[in-house]
Amino acid sequence: MIFCNTTTTLIMQLCNIKLKQVKLNLKTKIMKIQFKKTAVIVALFIGTIGFAQETKVDTSSDSRSDLKFGLKAGVNFSNVYDEDNQDYVADGKAGFAAGAFVSIPLGKYIGFQPEVMYSQKGFKATGSALGVGYEFTRTTNFIDIPLQLQIKPIEQLTFLVGPQFSYLLETKNEFNGSTSTTQEDAINNENYKKNIFGFVVGADVNLENFVISGRAGWDISKSDKDGNDTTPRYKNQVVQLTLGYRF
Repeated sequence: MIFCNTTTTLIMQLCNIKLKQVKLNLKTKIMKIQFKKTAVIVALFIGTIGFAQETKVDTSSDSRSDLKFGLKAGVNFSNVYDEDNQDYVADGKAGFAAGAFVSIPLGKYIGFQPEVMYSQKGFKATGSALGVGYEFTRTTNFIDIPLQLQIKPIEQLTFLVGPQFSYLLETKNEFNGSTSTTQEDAINNENYKKNIFGFVVGADVNLENFVISGRAGWDISKSDKDGNDTTPRYKNQVVQLTLGYRF
């Protein structure tokens, strides 16, 4: 009887030890599973942060909200319009244009861009005065100050529109051999207006730091103060193409 009790007690102790080992192994497996889950969660968290940072960097590369300064140079194709003298015919001529600009963001899609440009304008003219024909080429050098609203639908393209103030620096007239001295004096003594108000529209194509700009501008005020039957009143109009660099 004593032997049976001892045997039973021994078996129970062995079973308890086995059960404890099973529980310990199960607990170890559970801990390993939890560790793996935790590692996966941490890895996913780190990956999410990295992706968010990468996305943030890509978004911040959009430069439409950045203040920029630039220089540009190119060519003008100019002429005049609104001539009152029907015997007066004007043809266009090419000239030089160069200057600086500042792009001031007013948000991601809207901005303000003032410019200061040295701009050569002019025309080639034929007509008649006092029954005698004349022909000459006029070159006018201006300082143009366009004050333009920017519309920036995408980073690579900007539309611009606004008023333009021009100041006349110099006027040169080149006459052909058939022009009389009287005609030359009359043309050279025209009362040129120094301050001229106009309007400009255009677009910029932005290729990283380089900018290809196209503008069309025209005067609203007349370039000649007086104007009469022999001296035509006229307004400048110009198409401008430049290449610039932004800093």
